[in-house]
Amino acid sequence: MARLRRTSAVFETTRQRLAGLKSISRTPDFGPTLTVAGYETKANEFTTLINGYNQKVAELDEVGNAVDSAEAELKDLNRRFLSAVEAQYGPDSSEYEMVGGTRRSERKRPSKKTPGGTTPPA
Repeated sequence: MARLRRTSAVFETTRQRLAGLKSISRTPDFGPTLTVAGYETKANEFTTLINGYNQKVAELDEVGNAVDSAEAELKDLNRRFLSAVEAQYGPDSSEYEMVGGTRRSERKRPSKKTPGGTTPPA
């Protein structure tokens, strides 16, 4: 499942406010610390940062897909090797148990239920 790319409502407000500031005919003077150019620079820095973040998320999704694929291959090999050992040595062999199988003789048998829902006394 793909991770969500990040967006920012604050950045959307910044873009709209910056466009509004640029449309004012005379350049506003808010003092030395609040300049339109500085505001635009900060917005561009944020755009670069969030684009880099989203690119890394996409790369992580790609690696995650590769891990999922490799895991599916290993799962299939696990099943195939267990089946091969079962075919070679039998389902009740020690070799089958050594590779992770449950010997047929060691499996629990299902208990029979009575119509009343209780098990009969032993």
